[in-house]
Amino acid sequence: MPITEVTSNAHDLTLTVVADYPVPVERLWDAYADPRQLERFWGPEQWPATFTRHDMAVGGRSHYYMTGPDGTMAHGWFRYLAIEPLTRIELEDGFGDAAGTPNPDMPTMRMVFHFESTAAGSRFRNVTTFPSLEAMEQLVQMGMMEGMRSAMGQIDAVLADLASFVASRGTEAQLLSDTQVRVSRVIRGSAAQVWRAHHDPALMRRWLLGPDGWTMPVCEIASQVGQRYRYEWEKEDGSQRFGFEGELLEIAAPYRAVTTEQMIGMGGPATHNELTLTPLQEGTLMSLLITYPSKELRDMILGTGMTKGMEASYARLEQEVLAA
Repeated sequence: MPITEVTSNAHDLTLTVVADYPVPVERLWDAYADPRQLERFWGPEQWPATFTRHDMAVGGRSHYYMTGPDGTMAHGWFRYLAIEPLTRIELEDGFGDAAGTPNPDMPTMRMVFHFESTAAGSRFRNVTTFPSLEAMEQLVQMGMMEGMRSAMGQIDAVLADLASFVASRGTEAQLLSDTQVRVSRVIRGSAAQVWRAHHDPALMRRWLLGPDGWTMPVCEIASQVGQRYRYEWEKEDGSQRFGFEGELLEIAAPYRAVTTEQMIGMGGPATHNELTLTPLQEGTLMSLLITYPSKELRDMILGTGMTKGMEASYARLEQEVLAA
């Protein structure tokens, strides 16, 4: 059990939890920055968490839900107030609904996560401040202390699991629900570099090609909310042309962009794509949360070998653009 100290102060309305880990502070930081890792310990053992949004940047938000043994879902959210890389994260934490809308009947807490190096590895200190004594007592009665101990008791296993999150694993798709897929890859480059590679047409034509033998004759980007984009590809001999188009719904450079996406010439509802770039020790974590209009379309698209094509593109991005 990594927890070494728990202190409750009714006068200051704070709860402080201290934990020590035998890993460098960079490894501990990445566990909180990477939603694939965070969801393996944020919820208690019987209530595992799933993050459907994780924009760890000032002004960004995270949305998650915890699923109980009987299938009950409890939704929560973060709003990031301050971030000092490898040192400090300050956020608001509250209860909400599936869309991340705060529940006005439940208290919102302020949390400050402190990270520091120690002779044996790293130390994590979480100071939670409650809005009132009543709120503090309410959450303690709801089992907050027990839940926190159970959740943090799982971190050791996550920190020890290096193989699941290394950059060399390539592009992977994780099914979050019947209609949602999270595609992830660590790209060896800074967030600013990876963002530019996704928004500069000249660069995109060099790497966003899928398997060898394809070209990208059309690359019309959207840089402002409400604008539309259009991408088209064809074989080097000019055959098998296809493409996608959509609208830019949100943008927060260099870490988040939300778009719709639809295959050119195809009817029906579009997908909803949320691109998030998060700095990690080994590079930048690219997370693409895709929401499909149906399970059938999700399975059909995944069955086309989508992730293999994406991996070919991201490998090319690293080798021919970022390494140049």
